[in-house]
Amino acid sequence: PLNIWAASCCGGGSASSLILPKLATAMVDYSLSYENYDGFWNTEGNHIDDPAGSDLNQFRTNLGFAYRLADRWQTSITVPYVWNKNEYPGIDSRTHGFGDSTVGFWYENFDDVKCVWKVINWKSLIPAVYFGSTLTIPTGESAYSGEVDNSFDVTGRGSYRLDANLFIEKTIYPWSLSLQMSYGKYLERSVNQEFGRYVDPYDKQLGDRISTGLSVGYTYFLESLSTLTFMTSLNDLRERDGEINGKKDPSILGFKKQSIGVSTSYTTPALDWIYKLSFNRALHGNGRGENFPTTDIITLGVSYVIR
Repeated sequence: PLNIWAASCCGGGSASSLILPKLATAMVDYSLSYENYDGFWNTEGNHIDDPAGSDLNQFRTNLGFAYRLADRWQTSITVPYVWNKNEYPGIDSRTHGFGDSTVGFWYENFDDVKCVWKVINWKSLIPAVYFGSTLTIPTGESAYSGEVDNSFDVTGRGSYRLDANLFIEKTIYPWSLSLQMSYGKYLERSVNQEFGRYVDPYDKQLGDRISTGLSVGYTYFLESLSTLTFMTSLNDLRERDGEINGKKDPSILGFKKQSIGVSTSYTTPALDWIYKLSFNRALHGNGRGENFPTTDIITLGVSYVIR
């Protein structure tokens, strides 16, 4: 989710998406994340602990670049690299490789910065609105690439996905509120092997993905004119059941995951360097997810903005 500012109230960034501030020309973003698996939700939505002796972890680096194409148009690309370190009864997995890359395009539905210090009239309440589209490219190693032995080894989903994105943000200093929504459609692909074993060819399409995130933030201005921002977010991720040869298939179940996030970021007075730290925790309660692992994710990142 877009729960950490990258440079200003009109620009955010995370490991999965980058949005440039209104007056910026380009931005380079780098982050490190650690994800620890701690149980899972079954298909009925009940939370189950992992078996004794399990230790499931993933480490990830993300390198991103965003560039302004025109006054209201911008594009971005993010390339991850993933390390898996997993111990499970009967399995000891150590793999690494590129993850799935993303390319995005955004349109800004405004000309002037929408951050305000005081509400003077109704125009002061107009938010910054971004419309975007993101293409996920399966550059990672998946069950269908012939390079992994089990699900603990994968670094990507193995399918292209096209997302339609909406990002709405409003800042009345020192408070800010943002809403992020996306709807993703996977492209159908042909499959003739699974985890290194050849199978009868078939066409597979993962289910549509829906993601929603709501964030609230507070910005504290330091004497040096640098800023310190604190944010909290509530996130919901869902994916519908998939299809094989154009028909619903019980072997490709969808999932649901609800999580909360907290983050802080420090921005230098020139608004060029931004240092970010975030923590995202899946809500372990029954009904908070379905058919999906519960994880804690810590991310440390830095962005450099080119004016």
